[in-house]
Amino acid sequence: MGIRSVLSKPLARWVAQRQQDWMYGPGAAQQRWFTRLVETARNTEFGRDHHFRDVHTVADFRQAVPVRDYEDLKPYIQKVVDGQENILWPGKPVYFAKTSGTTSGTKYIPLTKESIPNHINSARDALLNYVHETGNSRFLDGKLIFLSGSPELTQKNGIHVGRLSGIVNHHVPAYLRTNQLPSYETNTIDDWETKLETIIDETIHQPMSLISGIPPWVQMYFDRIQARTGKKIKDVFPDFSVFVYGGVNFEPYRAKLFESIGKRIDSIETYPASEGFIAYQDTQTEEGLLMLLDSGIFFEFIPTEEYFSENPRRLTIEEVELGKNYAVVINNNAGLWGYSIGDTVKFVSRDPYRLLVTGRIKHFISAFGEHVIGEEVEKALQYAMQQQPETEVVEFTVAPMVAPAEGLPYHEWLVEFATPPHDPARFAHDLDNRLIELNVYYDDLITGAILQPLRLTSLPRGAFQQYMKSQGKLGGQNKVPRLANDRKIADGLLAVMNNG
Repeated sequence: MGIRSVLSKPLARWVAQRQQDWMYGPGAAQQRWFTRLVETARNTEFGRDHHFRDVHTVADFRQAVPVRDYEDLKPYIQKVVDGQENILWPGKPVYFAKTSGTTSGTKYIPLTKESIPNHINSARDALLNYVHETGNSRFLDGKLIFLSGSPELTQKNGIHVGRLSGIVNHHVPAYLRTNQLPSYETNTIDDWETKLETIIDETIHQPMSLISGIPPWVQMYFDRIQARTGKKIKDVFPDFSVFVYGGVNFEPYRAKLFESIGKRIDSIETYPASEGFIAYQDTQTEEGLLMLLDSGIFFEFIPTEEYFSENPRRLTIEEVELGKNYAVVINNNAGLWGYSIGDTVKFVSRDPYRLLVTGRIKHFISAFGEHVIGEEVEKALQYAMQQQPETEVVEFTVAPMVAPAEGLPYHEWLVEFATPPHDPARFAHDLDNRLIELNVYYDDLITGAILQPLRLTSLPRGAFQQYMKSQGKLGGQNKVPRLANDRKIADGLLAVMNNG
């Protein structure tokens, strides 16, 4: 065993022991952070505007600070972008994580010297939890590949700006840098397809042991390697033993990914966002991701059915219930206050608190009041794939067809198959029946002949890649929304298919 794998075990044991304090004292950990955050920000412009000096309890805070999304908080963020100090948090941020907003254009999410450990230490601890539980640390002696955005940074008024994954790249511990791939130069290549080919050039003859990235982009990497070599990934990288992923539900990709690898390997799911590292998989044996309750964030949760109401309830971690969907609201040591990150989660355990990411609060189909959400379409797809297990899916999205040329409206499922089902009509029938079981409103609309059963549109290979390329969003951390209440994505995909 190498020095990295040997030294990782006592560190992993320390991390796991330290976790016990807040895992089983979640309320106390959250209260500590609430008090620390409010006290630290009292003399900022935001703190003065919202009377933080008079905020002593969570109830006080909720009266003083409304829930906001990026657009609502933008007047404060813009002052920070302009170089002003002490606006949302004392001093200035160290970085802005640049993301693409659907309504706000480019978003600049502040990262401060106090908030950076949340991102860096959480990624580290996800791996160390795995080492502690399984005893497998040998992967740390091999080559580690992180399929991520460019680490190149620009500046705005003295503050570094870049993609979150690129910023994090600058904070990879020195002891891992010597076995990290791809190289800095390759990571800075703008064109994703050129970058991917160069990554393959750099990695194909290396002893890769850990691969990390968003599943569809890792799958693309695997496909290109197989096209070059004609081999399964296990034969190209015999030491490959750990797959780290996040950003999308893994289940639709699982069968195809493991088929490409040629063997089962361990996987670690993470839940990082530009606004904060929310949770990670701390065990290979239990469902859900451990929520990080002692890492610079005070969390609130809004029941999804109340989110768009005038006065939705804002719950603390100790008030959430199992099996219910909540929108996540964060208050953190980067100066985000009452900030709705747009994600929805569902808790599957309270001892400790573990969650599943179920979708986006604004990604739904409700053209007729059905309010179908991401979790439901993913469960329906998973069910249909179980009925025809030969099926392998590359990517998919769902959109309403409100005014078809003839007949009743319907939901259109646009699916790119790696291996299509033997019986596409039955596959569509299974999708529809499972969705009827999962969503009572959809059931009512089908039963009441307001909607006709969904229609399945099979897209040619490469359709999603071509669409993302046409939008300037190929590769990196970009993801296709699972569903939308309009046809912008669906029509874009069909245009790509028709023009191809």
